Amino acid sequence: MKAKLKIGLLVPHFGEHASTEKCIEGALKAEAYGFDSVWVRDHLVFTPHDIEGRDNTHIEGLIVLSAIASVTEKLTIGTAMAICHRHPIHLAQSFAALSRISKGRVIMGMSLGGFPHEFTAAGLPSTLPERAHLARANAALCRRLWSGEKVSYQNDYYNFEEVELKPTPVHPIPIWGGGSTPAACRRVADYCDGWLPARITIETFKKRMVYLRELSLSAGRSMATAAVMPLTSIARDKEAALSHVDIKGLIDEANKNATWVKPAAGSFSTAADIEGLILAGTPADIVRETRAFQAAGAELVIFDLRLRFGDWYQQIELLGEEVLPAL
Repeated sequence: MKAKLKIGLLVPHFGEHASTEKCIEGALKAEAYGFDSVWVRDHLVFTPHDIEGRDNTHIEGLIVLSAIASVTEKLTIGTAMAICHRHPIHLAQSFAALSRISKGRVIMGMSLGGFPHEFTAAGLPSTLPERAHLARANAALCRRLWSGEKVSYQNDYYNFEEVELKPTPVHPIPIWGGGSTPAACRRVADYCDGWLPARITIETFKKRMVYLRELSLSAGRSMATAAVMPLTSIARDKEAALSHVDIKGLIDEANKNATWVKPAAGSFSTAADIEGLILAGTPADIVRETRAFQAAGAELVIFDLRLRFGDWYQQIELLGEEVLPAL
């Protein structure tokens, strides 16, 4: 029997419409409607993507999550994704605190990050292989520190002896990996509890799920929880929903992903080609496309409303009143 599909929201803590009030009030509304979780991004030196505009406002995500955790009772809080620029002791300590504040309702999503300049700013190596090494080391060190172990560790970047973390988390914190590439799936199968590739086309997601199952079976590990975080725009009619979306920009972004499943023509060129990258339309459209991800194996769909943060509350209301009941 399939597990109940869970639904989350990315909160507006970045960009032109960033607001702590919107994050907290939106989370309270989400909890009242029955959403399962809320999520934040993570940046040290925030540089918006082209589709997001130019405002580089970024309210620190872990602090936003602590505020949300203190006023909610059921919502899981998570990072999509924490980038591995923090010292591992600081990372472990921060998430242990979030676990205590939320009474255990926390997931640590962690990825390699998309901007090398953030690692340079932190005095850390910025190539993909080096960032992959940092992420793996940080995940292992967090688990050891969260367990109450007294940890000593040394590599090219960190050197500490007999560090013990108190308080430890309420219970073990799941670590989810990001990324939509085959290499990301290998990292997830190696040491993660969940996979959250964020934006991904439905056809690419299907192919990656097959690969991730094969990897998990070969490694003798349970299949990771799979989630997605598609850009979302909901309205009473599809045209109104699409009026907030730069389809050409999304197609251009999709074509930069060399490992994604391409249409027969060899490149993305239409809105149909990037199905799953954006959920835009009426409540019925959103339900149908969300179900498509569930059929492909997603256990959690996080609605990324960054293109609609200007009418954040109305978006939550439409999703809560017309999409959640149908799901």
